[in-house]
Amino acid sequence: MLKLNYLLLMFLMIATFGCTGQKKSNLNIKDKEMNATKNNYGIEGQKAPEWKIDQWVDENGNITKPIHLSDYKGKFKVVYCFQSWCPGCHSIGLPSLQAMTDALKDNENVKFLAIQTVFEGASSNTYEKMLEVQKKYNLKIPFGQDNGDESTRNISNIMVNYRTGGTPWFIFIDQDDNVVFNDYHLNTDKAIEFLQTIK
Repeated sequence: MLKLNYLLLMFLMIATFGCTGQKKSNLNIKDKEMNATKNNYGIEGQKAPEWKIDQWVDENGNITKPIHLSDYKGKFKVVYCFQSWCPGCHSIGLPSLQAMTDALKDNENVKFLAIQTVFEGASSNTYEKMLEVQKKYNLKIPFGQDNGDESTRNISNIMVNYRTGGTPWFIFIDQDDNVVFNDYHLNTDKAIEFLQTIK
């Protein structure tokens, strides 16, 4: 497990802007700064909470029954959180997801999902915009629309339960449903290299 976490930390590539308004440094980030980020956000090292998302579409954009974390028991899960109006999602996050899904399309042990985690701009980050994003990037993976509910004051359930720091955001969940990585952008090539080792 320690080796896995070490490899996953290598993927971390802090980008300049997400939809949090925080400016991040480039690759030569200090361990102290990285630890500060890890402590403020995410639940790395904890069990992944079940998803509470009702609106899903399949890999072809067709409405499907709600997808649950438990549906992927024994699989490695890569969850990409975005908002359709987020510049960093389009410039870095979605192309990274696209590259990973293309490289891993034949690996049945790694499952990809994209979730629009709405925490601002609910009138812009709509279900319809989620569908447009799936189509624009030709992502043949399930997409979910997470507007939250009364218990989260209409902020994305994933954002609240996984303590994400905004968008774009990647969550890696291992075969035993442990969160082994969650942060902003990652080194796509190293991520692909790692994910290709999962059998």
